[in-house]
Amino acid sequence: MLLSELSYSVAELAERFGLSSHGDGTHRIDGVGTLAGATASQLSFLSNSKYDAQLSATHAGVVVLREENLTSCPTAALIAKDPYVAYAKIAALFERLPSAPPGIHSSAVVAASARVSNSASIGPCCVIEDGAVIEDGAILGPHCMIGTDCTVGAQSRLVARVTLVIRVTLGKRVLVHPGAVIGSDGFGLAFDKDHWIKLPQLGGVRIGDDCEIGANTTIDRGALDDTVLEEDVRLDNQIQIAHNVYVGAHTAMAGCAAVAGSAKIGRYCMIGGNAGVLGHLELADRVTITAKSLVTSSIREPGEYSSGVPLQANLQWRKNAARFKHLDEYARRLSALEKDKNHE
Repeated sequence: MLLSELSYSVAELAERFGLSSHGDGTHRIDGVGTLAGATASQLSFLSNSKYDAQLSATHAGVVVLREENLTSCPTAALIAKDPYVAYAKIAALFERLPSAPPGIHSSAVVAASARVSNSASIGPCCVIEDGAVIEDGAILGPHCMIGTDCTVGAQSRLVARVTLVIRVTLGKRVLVHPGAVIGSDGFGLAFDKDHWIKLPQLGGVRIGDDCEIGANTTIDRGALDDTVLEEDVRLDNQIQIAHNVYVGAHTAMAGCAAVAGSAKIGRYCMIGGNAGVLGHLELADRVTITAKSLVTSSIREPGEYSSGVPLQANLQWRKNAARFKHLDEYARRLSALEKDKNHE
């Protein structure tokens, strides 16, 4: 794509995204950058007050900001209620994705019973097994494996080395990053006297439209029913979703989070990095779990929840850790003192 095709005037951006403009509307933009590093041909944004000081010194050609920050802006501006959202939409105009021509690469292996749309792009060394379906406009990057009875929805993109094991259905416009494994065995075991017996994992995985699955994230298929992600769920890298988990629409999870088997996560939830949710629990809609928290009981009301001990100097932490062992003793003594006081 030629650079001229990626150049937009301030006025064009304002009209396209329903924003108010200030300053030179003819100034043209061909990329994006940070407030501190952007050049005169680039767009930047201000959404976090801790970067206010960088605004007055920026060399960006145009800045997306709130109206209250306009007086500090030395250049053209686009005014938005939520500058971060507006920036995300504008920045997408400048994303350069590699081309993926329709067709099947000569090194790919496609089972005779698989169905691959003529408009799909199948990259080098991909394997598509029996009963798999690749719908219109789907893109499989190199070394992807699509297992038996899996479906890749229209316009979905598997970047590279993505594995759909068995009975996985991806909706439309799903983006899956390298190394993700979807539909692997759930961790189902029964202990018989002196050894483990593996429970067969007979369900599948269903992922809704417009979801995103991060690099090296794993989603296990269900033991009986399917593991489900509703539409517009966003998973960061290295996340573990266990068998029979149900994740509501528009929920986002940060890196290294883990959700144990049969947990149900509501809609519009946010799970922080390295947080965990124990099995068979339920989280209501619009629950936020902060980083490194462990959810040990169901949450019935929306809101923000945290657990764990904040970072402390090691000497202070060691003293407090020693006192943790006596918490029950202290609680009993306090209760006894309160009873004695009440009897006086």
